[in-house]
Amino acid sequence: MGTTFLKLLRKLVQKGNLKVTLSSGEQAMLGDGSGVPVALRTIDEDAEKAIVLDPGLKFGEMYVEGRLVLDEGNIFDVISMIKANGLERAATISNTIIALLHVAAQQIKSRLPVNRNKHNIAHHYDLDGKLFDLFLDQDWQYSCAYFDPPGIGLDEAQTAKKRHIAAKLLLEPGQSVLDVGSGWGGMAMYLAESSNVDVTGITLSEEQLKVSRGRAAKRGLAGRVRFELQDYRTMGSQTFDRIVSVGMFEHVGMANYGNFFGKMADLLAPKGSMLLHSIGQAEKPWATNPWIEKYIFPGGYMPALSEVVPAIEKSRLMIRDIEILPMHYAHTLRAWRERFTARRQEAVRLYDERFFRMWEFYLAASETAFIYDNLLIFQIQLSHKQDAVPYTRNYIGEREAALREFEKNRPPLEPVEF
Repeated sequence: MGTTFLKLLRKLVQKGNLKVTLSSGEQAMLGDGSGVPVALRTIDEDAEKAIVLDPGLKFGEMYVEGRLVLDEGNIFDVISMIKANGLERAATISNTIIALLHVAAQQIKSRLPVNRNKHNIAHHYDLDGKLFDLFLDQDWQYSCAYFDPPGIGLDEAQTAKKRHIAAKLLLEPGQSVLDVGSGWGGMAMYLAESSNVDVTGITLSEEQLKVSRGRAAKRGLAGRVRFELQDYRTMGSQTFDRIVSVGMFEHVGMANYGNFFGKMADLLAPKGSMLLHSIGQAEKPWATNPWIEKYIFPGGYMPALSEVVPAIEKSRLMIRDIEILPMHYAHTLRAWRERFTARRQEAVRLYDERFFRMWEFYLAASETAFIYDNLLIFQIQLSHKQDAVPYTRNYIGEREAALREFEKNRPPLEPVEF
């Protein structure tokens, strides 16, 4: 099987600089010698066999298990080299069939009448808070930053993201805002402090709920910012002037878009507007990468706009604006990955070497997905009525300028306590 593994790599790596050492001791130099030198070594023949038969799942598994070792370069360099060459070069009849079975399994699971949302959220977001403190910005924004202007640091870019979204929400003092998937509370607190609005944040993560409530109380916002352990689907008849959802829609699931937008339409006041910020794809993906789905985001799915828009139309919400943010998440993920790997020993002490490799692989694979696989961020602005949103985008820049003035005088953020 080692020979088969090497043949697959020879077929795949036409460009690059890859040294391969098989478990048998056989070595080969692949590629045209360009780019970052990478030296890859397999520990056992079963690892080679597994990768050949199911590369989408087993490549990551073998790396995490320590059965695929890098003696030079890092996992980002490897994945980047592979994707730059084109994954289709590695396709065989056998691994294509297995890939299709992964797609079929996810399609079936997404349509089962079983609510695993809370379980799926806990799998990722209820991890030890010290883990997220290793790589997130000071406000613990765990979604795509907005690098405007280009070249700014992560903390500035996450502030720019909150500013851009707040500007699009057209907030006025005294309005009620629903934050669907409120994370560790940073967006809700920014909206309340910058625009004097009343915010309700909902989450399915018990750890995020605890941290969010503590942060709001510490900043004296408990009267204007409330956080609840709440599924959006079971909310009552209350309506909100504004709804915002950042980085949550990826967890809704491909079979639930109609229910999501139907409920958002019910919760949004007649003259209100909503801003949805989500990862998307340029083409319908059908399924999430099997390794990511199994180990990082069970039940997650990043749709094409063609899958989202029909559900919006059926809900009778009107699309007022769509903005595509390309490459901003690649820059965000690079910052996270560099911060995380720089604190490797802390991550290992917190969990272990295997966990460190799993999250290193997750961050690297996600970064390359935005570089090579046409992943993107879309922001969709929705309303019930035409006149709920201005007819030009001029107001966004005007409101961002006012928000920058607010930021100059905003009390500094305290370290997140967990």
